[in-house]
Amino acid sequence: MAEVVAIKTSVPRGPVAASQADGILRLTLANPPANALSLAVMAALKGEIDKARNDKTVRVIVLAAAGKVFCAGHDLKEMTAHRADADRGRAFFERTFAECSALMQAIVNSPKPVIAEVDGLATAAGLQLVASCDLAIATQDSAFCTPGVNIGLFCSTPMVALSRNVSRKQAMEMLLTGETIDAATAREFGLINRVVPREYLNQVVTRYAQTIASKSALTLKVGKEAFYAQAEMGLAEAYDYTARVMTENMLARDAEEGIGAFIGKRKPEWKGE
Repeated sequence: MAEVVAIKTSVPRGPVAASQADGILRLTLANPPANALSLAVMAALKGEIDKARNDKTVRVIVLAAAGKVFCAGHDLKEMTAHRADADRGRAFFERTFAECSALMQAIVNSPKPVIAEVDGLATAAGLQLVASCDLAIATQDSAFCTPGVNIGLFCSTPMVALSRNVSRKQAMEMLLTGETIDAATAREFGLINRVVPREYLNQVVTRYAQTIASKSALTLKVGKEAFYAQAEMGLAEAYDYTARVMTENMLARDAEEGIGAFIGKRKPEWKGE
């Protein structure tokens, strides 16, 4: 992997703090202790991800959190307050889950790879956030759960991202029991990529981010889009689709440059086209 260079952070207080260095955009949930996904937090996070979409200076996005909890899911106090509405909160609940779904899809559909840097508990929609990222690195003290069943609210929307990361039996185990799994089990399930000591978390995530940022931005965009598209297809359709993607990718200037550099034993110069 690429040499580690520390990311300088100078983040303002707010629902989501943003900093950028070396092509890496770091977004930090900054409303501890719960870092709950209120409407304001989801809007701020999606806004930053959308803004980065066409920003050529951003190559990789890292999602992190301040405090001991990565993300406790939806803001239940905010939602409960709307039970006093004339419709018992229906409109607000619909808006909340729609905004959450839009946020998760923005992460998946972003042309920039997104890495979750997890240190603490990720529960319900917080777990959904982790599962929606392309990669996830967690500390040994991190934990994960979909506890909705314990409070009479099945984690149906988190289930979408969860079931696309782990096997059906493992997903149903988490969803039906509501029990918390530790980081080692989460890695065994396939929910996260690596488990590291807390003191090395930022270093390891930075190393991953810098390694990815050193690649062609166009190639990363093409590959990420194709990965999620083919995953929803049948085998024959997936091969037909990816063969077309590979052909177009081969015709890209960056592929021509990269192959030429490999043959010529030199470092490629990416143009993003």
